[in-house]
Amino acid sequence: MKIVIIGAGAMGGLFAARLAAAGEDVSVVDVWAEHVETIRTQGLILETGEGEVRTKPAAVTRVEDLAACAADLVIVFVKSGMTAAAARSAQTILGPVGRVLTLQNGLGNAEMIAEVFGADRVLAGTTAQGATLIGPGRIRHGGRGDTHIGRLTGPVDDFCREAAMILSRAGIPAIAEDAVQSLIWGKLVINVGINALTALLRFTNGQLNDHAETRELVKLAVAEAVQVAAASDVRLPYDNAVEKVLAVAAATATNRSSMLQDILRGRATEIDAINGALVREGVRLGVPTPVNATLTLLIKALEKQQGICG
Repeated sequence: MKIVIIGAGAMGGLFAARLAAAGEDVSVVDVWAEHVETIRTQGLILETGEGEVRTKPAAVTRVEDLAACAADLVIVFVKSGMTAAAARSAQTILGPVGRVLTLQNGLGNAEMIAEVFGADRVLAGTTAQGATLIGPGRIRHGGRGDTHIGRLTGPVDDFCREAAMILSRAGIPAIAEDAVQSLIWGKLVINVGINALTALLRFTNGQLNDHAETRELVKLAVAEAVQVAAASDVRLPYDNAVEKVLAVAAATATNRSSMLQDILRGRATEIDAINGALVREGVRLGVPTPVNATLTLLIKALEKQQGICG
C-alpha cells in the first residue's frame, strides 16, 4: 500500500517513522522546510524507550512534488485549521480507489474531507499514541495505545481492515471498527480534559493527576463534554469519562499535549476544534458549558499575549 502522510509533526512523524521502519512505501508532506530537508538528508529519528529508530521516508514540502504517486492511503495529520486545504491538495495524489484517513483532534475534520472526496472515501478514527516533535527530523515517542479506524459511513470493509493490519504490523496497534462517531467523540472528551489545562499550566499530561485542583478541573470540563455528547445522542466508548481521561493522562504521563507543544512553539492551537467546538455544540443543543468556554477564552488570550495568530 502506497501511503502519504500530510503533516509530519509529532504524530505524523511518529506514524511515518513506524511505517517506514516496517518497510512500507511511505512519503511525508510538511510545510516546515528545515524539517523536510533534515528528513531528506539525514533521515527521520524516532526516540523510543528502547533506543532510536532511524528511517528515511520520502519527504517534500509541496504535495505537487508527489503528483505522480497515486497514493492508496493519505493520512491527514495537519492542524484542524488546515484540514480543508490539506484535503484539496490530496486530490492531486490520491489514487482512483484510494482513501483518506483522518486521526486528527477535534470535531469536523472528517466532514471537511468528505466535502472534497465524498463520505465513502473517508476513514476516520482516533489514536492513543503520544509523541513530541523535538526538533527538525526528530520525534520522541511519548505514549502508547490503540488506534481505532472506521469508515465515515457504513460498516468496516476490506480496505479498512487492511489499513488497520498495516498499522498494527508497523507497531501501531490498530483496530477496524464501525462506531466512528463514538470514537471521535470519545477522543474529543479526552482532549477536552487534557489539552487546554496542560497548555495553560505548562504541565505534562501526567501532572494533571498530581494535584486535587487539576483533577477537579478535569472533572468539571469533562462533565460538560459528557452532557453535550448525550444531547447529541452519541454513546461514548467508555463508561466513566473522568476516570478514562485521568487514566490516559497517566498512561502518557511524560507526554506534552499537542496544545502545549503549540503554545511552546508559538503556533496557533486547535482550541476551536476541541473545547471551542464543544462550546458551539452546547449552544446549538442548549447545554451550558461555562468551564469549557472559560478554557477556550484563556487559550485564545494566551495566544494573543504571545502574538500567535489563529
